Amino acid sequence: MKKVLIISYYWPPSGGSGVQRWLKHVKYLRDYDWEPIVFTADNAEPPVFDASLQQEIPEGIEVLKVPIWEPYDFYKKITGKKKSYRIGPGFMGSGGGLMGKISVFIRGNFFIPDARMFWIKPSVRFLRKYLIENHVDAIISTGPPHTTHMIAMQIKDKVNIPWIADFRDPWTKIDFYEKLKLTKWADRKHHKLESQVLHKSDKVVTVSWNWAKYFEKVRKDKVHVITNGFDQEDFNNLNSELNTKFNIAHCGAMNEDRNPVALWRALDEICQSNPVFKELLSIDIVGSCDDKIIQSIKENNLLDNLKMVPHVSHKEVINIMKSSQILLLAINRTPNSYGIIPGKLYEYIASRRPVLAIGPTVADSSKVIQKTSAGKIFDFEDTEGVQSFLENAFEKFQKDELKIDSTVDIQNFDRKKLAGDFANLLNSLT
Repeated sequence: MKKVLIISYYWPPSGGSGVQRWLKHVKYLRDYDWEPIVFTADNAEPPVFDASLQQEIPEGIEVLKVPIWEPYDFYKKITGKKKSYRIGPGFMGSGGGLMGKISVFIRGNFFIPDARMFWIKPSVRFLRKYLIENHVDAIISTGPPHTTHMIAMQIKDKVNIPWIADFRDPWTKIDFYEKLKLTKWADRKHHKLESQVLHKSDKVVTVSWNWAKYFEKVRKDKVHVITNGFDQEDFNNLNSELNTKFNIAHCGAMNEDRNPVALWRALDEICQSNPVFKELLSIDIVGSCDDKIIQSIKENNLLDNLKMVPHVSHKEVINIMKSSQILLLAINRTPNSYGIIPGKLYEYIASRRPVLAIGPTVADSSKVIQKTSAGKIFDFEDTEGVQSFLENAFEKFQKDELKIDSTVDIQNFDRKKLAGDFANLLNSLT
């Protein structure tokens, strides 16, 4: 069996969307005669912890760890955050007033490629020694954080091992890049490092077609799209009864850029004209939520219908998806939104519950929704379209007829199949 070294900052007990892609690929790569070896950070500080995911790590998988120093304790101290506060990517949405803005500036201009940069040198030192003593057939780095690609690139400079750079999100096209307040020097540095990774890696993989087009312009060579997906085993043997409320559930972080204002306005309109709808409506937000979104909900007279669910295990999230009447997909209102396919969309699809998406209607998310007949996507300002969709859905809900076509084939997005796509790519290099 061939061996592949996977360099990933996110690994259980890290939770959230960042860990799912490679936890699942590691689970299934052995089925395609590839033995994964995981290299990850000891004492990492991800935005979310989910200890239950440790149970999904296949038995016997070798996991290598090197300690990492991260500047978040200092950041929390100067911005007045508690030590237990979890920080999102790029420090975005973390507030902190003037000191918070200064911290974001420092993050973008001095921590290049990201705040995990201090992990590069010790990781390269450790892995060079490891690779001298242990045979590996290929390397995969997955980012963000793009520090992982820097580690792989420096190893590639010393050893002749095929390397795949896997971009779960873009680098200089990430949604918060413009908010980093970069100097011209820092902007050039980010672009230079991104270009080096794209050119020195043997293959580049990303998760959406729009992002692949961008990378191809820089690399001037084929970029492979291997989307995120769902693990069918997560959905087997679930006894999820449908919510008796007309609930609209959003699973995962809701930052300011994901505020679906058209939805709140549409719900307010319906509630004012239909007291029964108002009584049965439940807006379920599972995970963190920006204060500005709560304010939007309040301004549209929906606070009484809001149900906040703190972070729960991935297994419980799947249960919530399966039992919800409608699943909300709020896409970032940012310049790169055409390439954004939130990982949760694939699990929404596997839940076989109607998806209501707010975002660009000609984007990659729209393509996936249409291909799987999973629901409808409406433009950011299409309040009337959202209202019509909800009124129609509520009528079906009252008749116990709210469902989607469950006969549509969605197996192209099964994690096991997608792991096979990675295995084929690895085979082409070895």
